[in-house]
Amino acid sequence: MMKITDFNFNLPEELIAQHPLKDRSASRLMVLNREGETLEHKHFTDLFDYLQSGDLLLLNDTRVIPARLLGKKSSGGRAEIFLVRLISSTGEAERWQCMVKTSKGVKAGARIFFENPEGTLEACAMERAENNLWIFELTSKDGKVSEVRERIGKVPLPPYIKRDAGDTEVCIEDKARYQTVFAKVDGAVAAPTAALHFSEDLIKKIKSKGVLVFFLTLHTGLGTFLPLRAENISENKLHSEYYNLGVETFEAVTLAKKEGRRVVAVGTTVTRAIETVFKEKNLALAKPVLSGETDIFITPGYKFSAVSAMITNFHLPESSLIMLVSAFAGKDFILKAYAAATQERYRFFSYGDAMLIL
Repeated sequence: MMKITDFNFNLPEELIAQHPLKDRSASRLMVLNREGETLEHKHFTDLFDYLQSGDLLLLNDTRVIPARLLGKKSSGGRAEIFLVRLISSTGEAERWQCMVKTSKGVKAGARIFFENPEGTLEACAMERAENNLWIFELTSKDGKVSEVRERIGKVPLPPYIKRDAGDTEVCIEDKARYQTVFAKVDGAVAAPTAALHFSEDLIKKIKSKGVLVFFLTLHTGLGTFLPLRAENISENKLHSEYYNLGVETFEAVTLAKKEGRRVVAVGTTVTRAIETVFKEKNLALAKPVLSGETDIFITPGYKFSAVSAMITNFHLPESSLIMLVSAFAGKDFILKAYAAATQERYRFFSYGDAMLIL
């Protein structure tokens, strides 16, 4: 039986990156070679040297929405809504699955008001949903709801990144940097952090080498913030997340596999989407499902169907993400690499350094 404690490691708190580096691509890069179980210490721009002409580099073009809304109840008490998933939209109103935090809880019909110089929103609690979530309907008198929400919402930073709520300059920094340079499709509540290291110049340089760059979408969801509960790994289940591969990317991956070229997944989100689509059961269908919901939970023992190399950040202890990279590179090798990362003072988590697993 695999236990979540098997994936624990000691991490000094000062190694948790609190701010992004000035230059996106200035992070360090640890290179892991699975065949020889060797480690190299490089810089992210050195990624160019490890990619080959014909490689397929896959990136997630999801866009992080400003999902945190801070407001007040009609009684005057503070309230916070965290938007999790859009259910429906008419332009004049939106319905969302939400996490809600208030001093005395919430009941159906309760109203929360969000006022800001940039506009106002009103949220009405419609009904309780699964997993302790609520369905809220958002409306506004100041224009299209999505546009007002975009203006007054806050970036949903992970809880290990600490911010002074009154620090306007920091909020501006996060709004720009907790987003990839190619983010396009609204829907994520957390960034695909391995892709934060890519600048437009680095992508152009990589393409000039003959590397083929393709995109897919996976909206990183609530599960990113929630710990695994059961000690026995097999008893845990991940929250489902929306993905869309697209015909062009599907055909590119299929051809690369057929021709023996490498499929390089940038991040665990890309890995989960690709492995969902290229599972044998899906490919056996007359028409493979290229978009939908996935709750795939990749742990050691999993047989990868498509991904042959991976770029990823350093993940939280006992998380589903460190289990995924352990499935790809081997648990003992990954824990050895993490121990080296702490010794060499790598920066951890969302704004931290990166790892290339070959």
